[in-house]
Amino acid sequence: MLLCFALLIVLHEGGHFFFSKLFGIKVEKFFMFFDYKFHLFSTKDKWFARLFPRIAANETEYGIGWIPLGGYVKIAGMIDESMDTEQMKQPVQPDEFRAKPVWQRFLVMVGGVLVNFLLALFIYAMILYAWGRDQLPMTAISDGFAYNEMAEGLGFCDGDIPVKADGQVIEAWDGGVFRTLSGAKTVTVLRNGSEVTITMPEDGVNLLDMIETDPRFISVNVPALVDSVMPATPAAKAGMRSGARILAVDGKPIEWWGDFDQLMARKADVLAADCSHEDSVRLRSLPIVFCNEGTATPDTALIVLDAEYHLGIAKTPYQLYYKDAYVHHDYGFWESIPAGIAYGWETLKGYVSDLRYIFSKKGAQSVGSFGTIGNLFPAVWDWASFWNITAFISIILAVMNILPIPGLDGGHIFFLLIEGITGRQPSDKFMERAQMLGMILLFALMALALFNDAVKFLF
Repeated sequence: MLLCFALLIVLHEGGHFFFSKLFGIKVEKFFMFFDYKFHLFSTKDKWFARLFPRIAANETEYGIGWIPLGGYVKIAGMIDESMDTEQMKQPVQPDEFRAKPVWQRFLVMVGGVLVNFLLALFIYAMILYAWGRDQLPMTAISDGFAYNEMAEGLGFCDGDIPVKADGQVIEAWDGGVFRTLSGAKTVTVLRNGSEVTITMPEDGVNLLDMIETDPRFISVNVPALVDSVMPATPAAKAGMRSGARILAVDGKPIEWWGDFDQLMARKADVLAADCSHEDSVRLRSLPIVFCNEGTATPDTALIVLDAEYHLGIAKTPYQLYYKDAYVHHDYGFWESIPAGIAYGWETLKGYVSDLRYIFSKKGAQSVGSFGTIGNLFPAVWDWASFWNITAFISIILAVMNILPIPGLDGGHIFFLLIEGITGRQPSDKFMERAQMLGMILLFALMALALFNDAVKFLF
């Protein structure tokens, strides 16, 4: 995560730096991370100046701060994160930001967003060139999908395979299918070999409700095969082994993991209600019928769930179950460029579409900071995953920074557009107050994100 942040911050601020230098604007500081009160490194440090006097003599101070919440370039003659209002009281100098025409100032401010967006497209293109793309065609998911109660209420049935949304073919299964279904007016599914059209609600389905419910709105049907059993867990003590198939739980037949998830979700709801210790122990005791791999005779065991109502097993993921059904696409260098641009553009459109949920209660609760972002990265280092997540976060940074909020690049761009239209430049006092307001809003958003992370990880 730190490597990703460092890369994106340096390149984002490098966009501002590039256009500033291009137009002869003085850049006083270029810092990765914020340096409130002190810094970790600076080219103006005495030890660095002794070793590299020519670099230290440069008008720009390069450094690394200690607060990893972003970075900045301090451009002479503008109100920014440094809140250097004293400089603004001095006569205008020809190498200052405020002395330049609107179109040059516009390019300076849009430079960071432009770099983030172009970087994302470039990374996606190079991912396709280096690793290609694996897709699981919808029609290759022979066992169909499982649906929760919300989906069943709309007309979906277990085993249905969505193949069209508003008449457009759904090519492959990925996270984008949730977004496609949430905004569709009609969904066509394959049911027992025939196409059936389901009419969706006029105002769509809330995307957060679709993905945050347990079980989810839609999930790939996978037989209830156990991928692995954690040692010293209820399942291990009952003799369950890797490769086992669960046949029944609490007297209810289990065919798919979706059946298991729905049953366990209902059990968890009952257990979450206030009940005595005796009732809790009784409810956590489940008779489970399973058959270990290579064994013809099923075993029946009374398993007592742990305090978090877990068996101690890992399910066989659909990626493993359908590994032979994936279609791999390789891209040549020149092919990867338009394909990467198209993929990045679709990712951008999806993210912008999802932003509307941030103004809902559930959306506000889903805002996260370092903990949430850190969880995006895999536990084991993988270059493909790293670059894919880095490209996505680059798109997030581009979108968030272009929002017309004072204190962000988008706020400056908004005021520059107004100046370009009206020919009137906002006063320094107005820009100072706008910057302060924007910073308060950003700190409030950061506080919300940190609070949400604390709730998720502590409770």
